[in-house]
Amino acid sequence: MYIEIVDEIDTAQVYKDLSDAGSGGICVFVGAVREFTNNEAVVSLEFETYKSMALKEMEKIAAEAIEKWQLNKVVMRHAVGLKKVEEPVVVVGASSAHRDACFEACRFLIDTLKERVPIWKKEVFSNKSVWVSAHP
Repeated sequence: MYIEIVDEIDTAQVYKDLSDAGSGGICVFVGAVREFTNNEAVVSLEFETYKSMALKEMEKIAAEAIEKWQLNKVVMRHAVGLKKVEEPVVVVGASSAHRDACFEACRFLIDTLKERVPIWKKEVFSNKSVWVSAHP
């Protein structure tokens, strides 16, 4: 398992981390900063987290996925700090013997991370900023 909160995401490293001789399938999801939200131009996003709690919850999610889909490897990385448009902010990935398992697991990893992990996102526009998720 590669579970991390990082300042920057290296997408080139993800394949290396997921590669496994027993894996016939490797699936990766990369979430990036998009240019518009509700027809407003986004300048940047800012992410904050309760790091120790976030890592603990990410490890639980990864363990659930490994058990359910018999995964060989899992990657879950989320960036913190200020991120510009097109910059990656989260990456999850799974490798398994067969493609169906890694596709399903990858979807579970990102959806469950967004539901359960204490990471907060602020959208920054030219004239305002808004916390998208409840900030402590």
